[in-house]
Amino acid sequence: MTDTRTAPWAALILRLSLGILFLAHAGLKFFVLTPAGTAKFFESLGLPGGLAYVTIAWEVLGAVALIVGYRPRIAALLLIPVLLGAIATVHGAAGFWFTNPNGGWEYPVFWTISLLVLALIGDGKYALKASLPASRLN
Repeated sequence: MTDTRTAPWAALILRLSLGILFLAHAGLKFFVLTPAGTAKFFESLGLPGGLAYVTIAWEVLGAVALIVGYRPRIAALLLIPVLLGAIATVHGAAGFWFTNPNGGWEYPVFWTISLLVLALIGDGKYALKASLPASRLN
């Protein structure tokens, strides 16, 4: 049984933590690796370099949407492909453990599941705008 008194707070905590993680992840690409360096890394994987810029912007916009609570269910679902792409191109072949060289798929899969949980549990407390009316979720 879901505790309706605490579930909105749990969703808020999950929403904020996921948003902060995505901001940190985008910050790594922007401030440490630099956008140009990230583009070169994407190219080394056989991906278009321009996809790096799209990914950074997607992560920042998704993070902000999660943090402020603007359609967080939709934002969570739209961030999942970023992580699936990271698993498919970098982390999947590195094995399970994230401590492996190139980081394994353990952490990105957990992150993906957390986004899915947020999309299922709801917007949480202090969301700016609900993603979907309750009647559409039943």
